[in-house]
Amino acid sequence: MPVSCSFPRNPVLYHVGSRLFLRSIPVAGSFDIQVNGYFGADFCSQNLSLEQCHRACDELAADGTAGILATVITDSIDRICDKLTRLVSFRERDPTIARMIAGFHVEGPFLSRVRGCPGAHDPTKIIPANVDDAKRLVAAGGGLLRLVTLAPECDSGLATTSYLARSGVTVSAGHCDPSLDELRAAIDAGLSMVTHLGNGCALDLPRHDNFIQRALFLHDKLWICYIPDGVHIPFFALRNYLDVSGVDRSIMVTDAIVVAKLPAGRYAYGEGEVEVDAEGVARRPGARNLAGSTISMHQVRDNLRHHLGLDDPAIDRLVATNPRRAVGVSTERVPA
Repeated sequence: MPVSCSFPRNPVLYHVGSRLFLRSIPVAGSFDIQVNGYFGADFCSQNLSLEQCHRACDELAADGTAGILATVITDSIDRICDKLTRLVSFRERDPTIARMIAGFHVEGPFLSRVRGCPGAHDPTKIIPANVDDAKRLVAAGGGLLRLVTLAPECDSGLATTSYLARSGVTVSAGHCDPSLDELRAAIDAGLSMVTHLGNGCALDLPRHDNFIQRALFLHDKLWICYIPDGVHIPFFALRNYLDVSGVDRSIMVTDAIVVAKLPAGRYAYGEGEVEVDAEGVARRPGARNLAGSTISMHQVRDNLRHHLGLDDPAIDRLVATNPRRAVGVSTERVPA
């Protein structure tokens, strides 16, 4: 999908490397629970600087995002904890970062290694869910770990799901393929969300009995998240999914990564690289799987309005009210 550009009335100039960029006009209210990075800042990198993080938060605010969960993806537990500790430190040192980053989303490493499920996650660093490592993540998050994505079928006895839910962390199923019974059991143990439904699963699925159908069947018990960029899910399919899950139980996320808002090219991403094509689609070089998105929350709103025909109250619920409620962030002064 092409990356759109807008020119603000009061532009602010930023450098990212040798390139010069204009910051755009703020639109208040949106809350994005899956942001891996933005505008040259990679929340998944051990080399993230406070300056990069501050600049990304400024740019997120200018692009219509009032708050986010900074998302850290699969890595060793030691390295994930280091990244969370760094982000906690940045929040304590910088009011702009503290205002934007309301908490953290850890996506992995408790995922499925079944072909297709890892997506852009490094399968060599995926491990079974376990309580000891989950406790380390909670501690490193400094009371701000709000969301963990895991594979329910890889959580023995659902002990990790139960521990996290009891600790006040929203637990989401993603990069997984649980059976209907496994998904029901996980819900009973505290699972309450599905991460970017339609992605993080095999590229080719059985016609009827697949994870997408199972999650939609249980939509009344789950928050269902989607990436509405037209690439992760074609808009006609997203319309069908949303008709089932409903505006009151659905959430839209960007799944933005370090290259969001940057031109086509190759960029460092985590321990490897990501390549952005002329249409703004991000993939690991040579891979079919998508590697997050390059869209802004402003573009999400535009897509929901123009491609799905939603009105502003429905859009506000999908990008502002529901995500806050799902992860326990205050909904005061948020459009209903």
